[in-house]
Amino acid sequence: MTGPRAIGRRVLRLRTERGLTQRQLAEPAYTAAYVSTLEAGRVRPSDAALRHLAERLGTSPDELATGRSPRAATELRMGLTDARRTLTTGAARDAADAFAALLDRARHLALPAEQATALLGLGDCALESGELATARQRFEEAERILADEPLPRRVPAIRGRATAHLLAGELRYSCYLLESALDELNAAGLHDPDALLLLYTAAIAPYMDMGAHARAAQAAELALALAPRVADPVLVAGMHRGVARTLIAEGRTAEADASLAKAQELYQQLHIHTELAHCHWMRGYVHAQDGDLPRAEEELRTARSMLASKRAALFTVQVEVELADVLRRRGKTDEARELLRPLLATPGPTRAESVAAGQDGAAAGPAAEPAGGLTAERGAVHAGGAHRLLGLIAEERGDLEAAEEHYCAALSLLERSGAAGDLADLCRLLGDLLRRTGRVEAALDAYRTGLGHRAAPGTTTLGPAPAGPPTPH
Repeated sequence: MTGPRAIGRRVLRLRTERGLTQRQLAEPAYTAAYVSTLEAGRVRPSDAALRHLAERLGTSPDELATGRSPRAATELRMGLTDARRTLTTGAARDAADAFAALLDRARHLALPAEQATALLGLGDCALESGELATARQRFEEAERILADEPLPRRVPAIRGRATAHLLAGELRYSCYLLESALDELNAAGLHDPDALLLLYTAAIAPYMDMGAHARAAQAAELALALAPRVADPVLVAGMHRGVARTLIAEGRTAEADASLAKAQELYQQLHIHTELAHCHWMRGYVHAQDGDLPRAEEELRTARSMLASKRAALFTVQVEVELADVLRRRGKTDEARELLRPLLATPGPTRAESVAAGQDGAAAGPAAEPAGGLTAERGAVHAGGAHRLLGLIAEERGDLEAAEEHYCAALSLLERSGAAGDLADLCRLLGDLLRRTGRVEAALDAYRTGLGHRAAPGTTTLGPAPAGPPTPH
């Protein structure tokens, strides 16, 4: 509280505690009458008066004006750093408890910047746990608190919102948020390297999922150009991870693996476990693309185990979809099917908790997130992938009716998300199935739909890509 009445009450309390009269407190610069007026809350002290009174009362001007000690603010910031460390090295739920307590403390102390930091932490915890609606709310609240701050200060919250929409399968809206922020930054001349690198890196994933490979490559090039101007190793590691996706799409798997190795080394040095697990996840994908299925399986199992140990529910089931694909390609069809079916089943125990406890489906304690967890609103692209794989497995068993059901379910999910490349491949599978069962017209419709998605430019609703920052001289 910083109003005149609050300040007056603090001056009165401290003066009384120290046994000073109003005259003793006021002299030589002020009068007893001024102190009396101030203690009654009828006047707000100037900065000079605050400094004089604080010196006589043995406190700081800031503490006298706000009622909070500099030590309390410092301890709060240290607590936020510790909570962030818990998120990177421990479980998201433990970190969320810490961030929630710190948010309450920041509100009590009326420290908006620290409130926003706590909300960003809670948003990241919710992302890791797969609670996407909660994550969006936290990031939006952080943005509101920072509304009067320069745009670079709000970029982490914008990126968080975009990531939540991406994980929900809302690819175009994720791109819209990121591109709007990039355009605003560049148009206003706010060429903050950290903010720009964070946004360009975040844009790569939705671009790739939408099939906008050229735009993803452009974002990767801009991110690489910015990296030498960024000191934060976490941002640089994230950039290497994002760039690897574009290299994989271009068939440059050796370079992609080298980029992932750089990211992995940084995450290991920083002990950031979730991001390290994502590196294993992507390296598994690289090996799968190269046809090295044993190494792909090994990397994906490592990623799955690491994410499950942190109870990162949504990420765990997404890895399991990609692991199931590798298992099917290795001829382990039954294992792949058993891995996939619970991901789309009725909610039950937390999948990450079950895996972390070394169980396949039995409960490992109370759960806030469902074992299945993949729906149209939560991991839609991977939910479509799971149905696609189950369709392939059913087709290989000769159960064409079940295969068609899974393909159609996948089509519905992927059309909603706008994942162009996956849609084109799925339409080909569905068309082939329909053709084999004699439904030629329906097969042609499926092929045409697939060609439409393959031919689409894969751009967002904004049209031209956001402009890049100027090249430094």
